[in-house]
Amino acid sequence: MGEKVYGLLGRKLGHSWSAPIHAALGCADYRLIELEPEELGAFLAREDIGGLNVTIPYKRDVMAYCDVLDPMAEAIGSVNTLVRRADGKLYGYNTDAAGFCFMAQRAGIGFAGRKTLVLGSGGASRTAAACAKKLGAREVVVISRSGENNYTNLGRHADAERIVNTTPVGMYPNNGAAAVDLTAFPACAGVLDLIYNPRRTALLLQAETLGIPCSDGLPMLVAQAKAAEEHFFDRLIADSENERILAQLRREMTNLVLIGMPGSGKSAVGAALAALTGREAIDIDARIAEKAGCSIPEIFAKGGEAAFRALEREATAACGALSGKLLLTGGGVVKTPENYAALHQNGRIYQLLRPLELLPIDGRPLSQGVDLAAMWAERAPLYERFRDAAIDNSGTVEQTAQAIWRDFCENSGH
Repeated sequence: MGEKVYGLLGRKLGHSWSAPIHAALGCADYRLIELEPEELGAFLAREDIGGLNVTIPYKRDVMAYCDVLDPMAEAIGSVNTLVRRADGKLYGYNTDAAGFCFMAQRAGIGFAGRKTLVLGSGGASRTAAACAKKLGAREVVVISRSGENNYTNLGRHADAERIVNTTPVGMYPNNGAAAVDLTAFPACAGVLDLIYNPRRTALLLQAETLGIPCSDGLPMLVAQAKAAEEHFFDRLIADSENERILAQLRREMTNLVLIGMPGSGKSAVGAALAALTGREAIDIDARIAEKAGCSIPEIFAKGGEAAFRALEREATAACGALSGKLLLTGGGVVKTPENYAALHQNGRIYQLLRPLELLPIDGRPLSQGVDLAAMWAERAPLYERFRDAAIDNSGTVEQTAQAIWRDFCENSGH
């Protein structure tokens, strides 16, 4: 027999991160396998299957093709891992359960004695509900669009203490939407969102604002992949691999964002960072000018600051939804509160600090004829609210870029 097939089986897999995770776990041949429903049976009959992960919409469909079902997969009614063993039989497992438990435990979110709402009714919902029950939840309520418990009668569950989102609401590229408003659940003290792109969905951004412990779905994705690999190759993998791979993915996918006063050095430091890291640098002001078909001073001259801020908000939302980029913002990006969510959802935000007397004003429409000290007084608290870290930029741009990159490598993986 030739090489065995390893990969992720689904219908549309454009934004999957499974391949790099499995590569990091040592399965270099892992690939994405997109199939239409009518192709499923013939593919699963192949004798050269080594190990497969299964995603939407086939987690239930593949069960009919399994010769042996693991008790957990059978109990949940969902299979996400398939292995062709030496006896020629196709074995079905559910490693999402192990991934879910890892994600919850890592976030410090327990279920014992807690009323839990699971948003969504697909395969991932079944896993989340089964895990919550296994972890001791007092009551588990599944919210679907058309079932007995749905989004029109959420009020009857205002006492929910844990909320798990298994729907795609808020997932890239439809960032910014949330299935529920957490303020409707005053007893909620734990939120899990199985989405991992963006890192912080609108639901998780709201949880952060409300001080509710929460997690995105990347820890679950990594931990279920490790468990799947253990089935694929019949070997144990150290639990520490979960944290190693998670930190690596966080660093690769988190945006590095520069904010600061006009003239604080964002463009120069950005160029140095792009050279240092190999990342694509995106200048949001340049994007705005390109879309408007004129320069930023011309935008101000035609429509005033309000017209510019509207264009800036739109461009910031589009750029903030990307992953693994270097984003350079305009000095006033912090004046629009909504820009924080756009930049924070996938980013670690650095404020560049430079003495006011060193800030150049040429070609900067809001810096000319303006008291920079007054501008700083207005914006300083806004920069502080946006930033994850402040970096002094009174040395060389190379020194500043290196300081930012050191901090990013140390802190973006958490």
